[in-house]
Amino acid sequence: MAHGHSGSEGPDGPEGYDAHQTPIMAPFVAELLDAVDLGPGDVVLDLACGTGFAARAAAALVGPTGRVHGADIDAEMIRVARDRHPRLYPDIEFTAAPADHLPYDTGIFDTVVCQQGAQFFTDLGAALAETARITRPGGRFAATIWAPVDRQPYFLAQQAAVRRYGGPGATSHFARAFALTAEQLTAALRTAGYGYTAHREITFGITLPPLDPYARAHLSTLWGGLIREAGGEDALSRAAALVREQLAGHLTEDGTATLPFTAILTTATR
Repeated sequence: MAHGHSGSEGPDGPEGYDAHQTPIMAPFVAELLDAVDLGPGDVVLDLACGTGFAARAAAALVGPTGRVHGADIDAEMIRVARDRHPRLYPDIEFTAAPADHLPYDTGIFDTVVCQQGAQFFTDLGAALAETARITRPGGRFAATIWAPVDRQPYFLAQQAAVRRYGGPGATSHFARAFALTAEQLTAALRTAGYGYTAHREITFGITLPPLDPYARAHLSTLWGGLIREAGGEDALSRAAALVREQLAGHLTEDGTATLPFTAILTTATR
């Protein structure tokens, strides 16, 4: 998932999110940044940055002469992003701000990237209009969103667990992660003033850590607050057991699983 704000209460919230999302996010971040051809000196915004996956990777590419910013509506995510970013590159400036009201001057960014965040914007049109405002003419935009959930075994297993043990709040938030289509995003980009829009699917076979501990920790990070609220600590253990049961056919002898994850990469030019 992207930003499971509704379920990230507690000590394993944003810190756990950063740790447990890394195996899933990392290959898509690399593809996202490759699509916008970042280079030394570029000025980049990681929009809906979460704990800063794309911002950290971008900093390594733009180097000491570049600048990287990250913005996210969730102040706790921003706190962890600030704690975890490397100091080897230009300092990354993380700011808590909604996507439709960004605290940046007009036309200052060469590139804006958004890793699994666009589907959670309250008003997609307003967010992309604001993104267009802060991007220089000729600047680049790229975003990833998840392909439909029925094509993603791990997320399907999570969906079953969330539906059974998470209550309506978790179920509706889960659905939002897969609700935005490439066609909707492309149309909104064009309305906001972008051109040269394109989208393509990316699939990676990702080997997850041993599933017994990972399934529970990941569920706890994303949905723990809502699952515990609906059924207590036992419900979280049962939810994790259901994820493992759903994926039993994929498990190897060491308890890991290599599963396909598919995202849609959308690009545009200002």
